[in-house]
Amino acid sequence: MNEQLQQGHTREAFYRRDRRSVALARTFTRNTLADWEITDRTDDVLLCVSELATNAILHGVPPGRGLALRLCIHLDGVLRVEIHDSGTGELRKVRTPYRDLHAEDGRGLLLVSVLADKWGVGERAPGKVVWCEFGVGYG
Repeated sequence: MNEQLQQGHTREAFYRRDRRSVALARTFTRNTLADWEITDRTDDVLLCVSELATNAILHGVPPGRGLALRLCIHLDGVLRVEIHDSGTGELRKVRTPYRDLHAEDGRGLLLVSVLADKWGVGERAPGKVVWCEFGVGYG
């Protein structure tokens, strides 16, 4: 990130490879948004945090490791959510909902792609970072 995120704020948390960590990540995000007085798009942000954290736990975090959640708010009103994992797996492609209408999983990245303004994947050693961004009222 550049120059203290253009004088914005950053908060980070680390979670174990455990399904309960998804709820903890949501709570951390909800509390952070409240502290930053961000009320725009809260439900969208929380759903994307849930989906990205779940994907990391199920597919990206090796046993004995965890994931990092980083929230960054820029003064221009862009909120960036990052999930860092240390796995070697590649991100699965966004599934179309028409492939298997009865599947109970596989729609997380589709939801992120619809709800977030931008999203993507970056490299880190080891692992990857999956991120999404939202325009929110701030500053």
